[in-house]
Amino acid sequence: MHSLSSSNNQSWLSWFSRGILIVGFLVLFARASELQIIKGNYYRALAEENRIRHIPIVAPRGKILARGGEVLVGNIESKKRIKFDPKVGYTKTDDVEGAPSEEIITDYKRSYLLGSKFSHVSGYVSEVLPEFVNKIDPACPLKGPRKIGKLVGVTGIEKQYDCALSGTDGEELIEVNTKGQKIRTLGTRESIPGTDLRTTIDFPLQEAIPGFMDQPKGAVVVTDTKGEVLALYSAPSFDPVNLAPSLTDPDQPFFDRAISGTFHPGSVFKPVVAVGALEEGKIDKNFRFTDTGVLNVKTPYGDFSYSNWYFTELGRTEGEVDLKKALARSTDTFFYKIGELLGPDKIANWAGKFGMNKKTGIDLPGESAGLVPTPGWKVKTQGTKWFLGNTYHFAIGQGDLSVTPIEMNQAISTIASGGELCRPHIAKSSESCNDLGLNADDLALVREGMKMVCETGGTGYTFFDFASKNGGITLACKTGTAEVGDDGVYNAWFVFFGPVDSPEIVTTVLVERGGEGSKVAGPIARKIADFYFQKNLIKND
Repeated sequence: MHSLSSSNNQSWLSWFSRGILIVGFLVLFARASELQIIKGNYYRALAEENRIRHIPIVAPRGKILARGGEVLVGNIESKKRIKFDPKVGYTKTDDVEGAPSEEIITDYKRSYLLGSKFSHVSGYVSEVLPEFVNKIDPACPLKGPRKIGKLVGVTGIEKQYDCALSGTDGEELIEVNTKGQKIRTLGTRESIPGTDLRTTIDFPLQEAIPGFMDQPKGAVVVTDTKGEVLALYSAPSFDPVNLAPSLTDPDQPFFDRAISGTFHPGSVFKPVVAVGALEEGKIDKNFRFTDTGVLNVKTPYGDFSYSNWYFTELGRTEGEVDLKKALARSTDTFFYKIGELLGPDKIANWAGKFGMNKKTGIDLPGESAGLVPTPGWKVKTQGTKWFLGNTYHFAIGQGDLSVTPIEMNQAISTIASGGELCRPHIAKSSESCNDLGLNADDLALVREGMKMVCETGGTGYTFFDFASKNGGITLACKTGTAEVGDDGVYNAWFVFFGPVDSPEIVTTVLVERGGEGSKVAGPIARKIADFYFQKNLIKND
């Protein structure tokens, strides 16, 4: 019996051992099947990726050109080393010393030839953010997915026209050995450079203006009468290549005061009110008003007085004033009166016709719209009624009225052009104008008054000798000194266009918190006018 029991135990152990071997074999077989059959394609592809690599061929961005073909923004070639990481793919480094030739590629950096003199308009670029890598820009589906290191526009023209300026990268398909060394090229897809963009910018003028703008904060806008932007500058500015110093600057150099800043316009708004009063039949060329220095208003809330600047500063009065003299002398009391005749809703309506209640539509990102107040707006937003004093302030460009420099320039350009409201634009092919149907005689009367601003007796004294020193060319001007709320603090404005009979340029100068328009903004405007017209006089000789 003992021997039989022993034999049975051995038999059981034998079968158990065989079972273990069989199960082990089946597990190994299943794993091998998974690796070779089920996931075979996956692992074969992975092996292929270790052998075949995609080398980027970087496409240069399109150049940004001035109206004369000068390069405003271009490209500088640079060499980069590419390194392959199986987890993240290729990365670009500046470490090219000693690198094998197959690891060196041509890359491009942006070159901003005017630097900070043009940076608000040009904008700048940056490498695509990680969250957008390998994703298609919906605005540019034909460009394909954005790869690591791709330059994209962040602000200005670079952003506005990024789709056109951005090229389409190519690639070289290569086979490498186990050490990652190139064996052969399997195929090449060439890159497609971005499209060059011809702008309306006058290169010499744009380059010169920052030197004339000797004030810490402000803006300059120069266009023709069709909206072509000849120059656009905001102070302070920034270096589009080295951004870091400007990031913590309390003066906000990235803020584009020319198209995004809103300011009380002061007396540069008076030509718009003048056109409105003439067009509405409230006044005509024969209208006269006697300035006594002060308008006194009795109301149930008390007695109020509204004075003219000439009386406030010098204790003097203008006497009998017509529209042309009122513009030339910037007579506040005259405009108080015609503002009263027009009424606030009509003033607002005409401000809107001149483009002041909405964005101009300039082809740059980040534009703001000014504010044109009305009695209804005041009740809705401030919970108070509109008073006659509000109308007086409105009529001289004060109160709640605010505009951007580009809006102000557009309005003055409309007067200069004979009544065409044109959208400011920087791309050469984007002209858009709307004829407002204004009476030619009304516009001529306002232009004559603005011409007298820059003649002896007007407020634009920095221009009194302009014609004699610039071949007899005459300009139409307007000064503006806008109170900004703090006692004794003003924004300084100056606008001009010329020649009066056939305007070539329209210019707006703003100096933020700078003081009197004639004293502070006027000299800047004079330098711009001298530069532009003397340059063209020399060119035409």
